Amino acid sequence: MPAASAIRLNKFISESGLCSRREADRYIEQGLVLLNGKTAKVGDQVAPRDRVTVNGHKLEPRQAEDAVYLAFNKPVGITSTTEPGVRGNIVDYVNHAARIFPIGRLDKDSSGLIFLTSDGDIVNKILRAGNQHEKEYVVTVNRILTDQMLDEMSRGIPMLGTVTKPCVIQKETPYIFRITLVQGLNRQIRRMVEHFGYEVTKLERVRIMNVTVKGLPVGDWRELTPQELAGIMKMVEKSSGTEEASGGRRQSRPTAPRPAAPRPATKANAAAPSPTGETAPRRPYKKPPPSPQNPSGTGWWGPRPDKPAAAGARPGAAGKRPAKAGPA
Repeated sequence: MPAASAIRLNKFISESGLCSRREADRYIEQGLVLLNGKTAKVGDQVAPRDRVTVNGHKLEPRQAEDAVYLAFNKPVGITSTTEPGVRGNIVDYVNHAARIFPIGRLDKDSSGLIFLTSDGDIVNKILRAGNQHEKEYVVTVNRILTDQMLDEMSRGIPMLGTVTKPCVIQKETPYIFRITLVQGLNRQIRRMVEHFGYEVTKLERVRIMNVTVKGLPVGDWRELTPQELAGIMKMVEKSSGTEEASGGRRQSRPTAPRPAAPRPATKANAAAPSPTGETAPRRPYKKPPPSPQNPSGTGWWGPRPDKPAAAGARPGAAGKRPAKAGPA
């Protein structure tokens, strides 16, 4: 098996226990980090046996480790999660000596092929929908399939605010079809089938990219062969890491028209006839709330309620509107 891939410099520094990733980035930006004797840059990668120094402090180099790549034929009832508190989680079921995690998901009520690995860098490259990595399923439904339904499904249907990507579908029997996807929306196949009023009674994933489940009993796992792994590495070599995983064609949503702003009541429109010929009632006057410029709320510039006029002052003297400033 190939050695585990390089990791980001800030992650390597953080895992050494020296500081957090954010602080590591700050040290890198300040030029206090050396990678193999040269000033490091944010985003640099650390491979096994690379030498890293932070502000004169030498960190232990990473040791070369063989990454783990497994093919597992998941039974129904096993959950694709690493959470230890979840009963029947996939990591406890496989019980491998290395710290592994699944690549993607396979529903609890589905069975079939799923990858597990200790190599975190390969996960996103496999999952990115824009990279066109194929996953093949055999689906059994509760009633007879129609050619029209399968044809419409293959061309894409609206789902979860998007439209599913075109896919290859082949009818196997009146109740079973084979489908190949390049994306993985939440419960995608089940939702696609339900869109046409069907229900999935059995769902099995039989292939991921160049690896099939053939010859692997349900509940068993095996290491990927060197040939399988080489094929996967070649497929993900130029995989994009910027597109959202499992993306689709975004479905344009109609914009609701904005309600027209109400017109203020005036003499011109207060009694204007409606389209039905009836006269609309005059809109009642609504007293504005008091404000520093209008304490009484009536438009009269009277004395502030919290500052009465001085004793002896002429009525209204304190409430004169200030004169406009004129030229000096």
